[in-house]
Amino acid sequence: MAKTQTFADKAKGKKKSSHITVKYIKTVKTDKGTYKFQEKFVKLDDIGKVTTLQ
Repeated sequence: MAKTQTFADKAKGKKKSSHITVKYIKTVKTDKGTYKFQEKFVKLDDIGKVTTLQ
């Protein structure tokens, strides 16, 4: 039996997200004086908002 769904059909069915996903890395100074890095993924509406992250 032949395939009825092609790759183009699968790709067409998915919606594009209007958000941009950015990896946000924050440095935190510990009590001992060393630094730790906390990282998380953040969804933004516009790439220009990257500078407003805290």
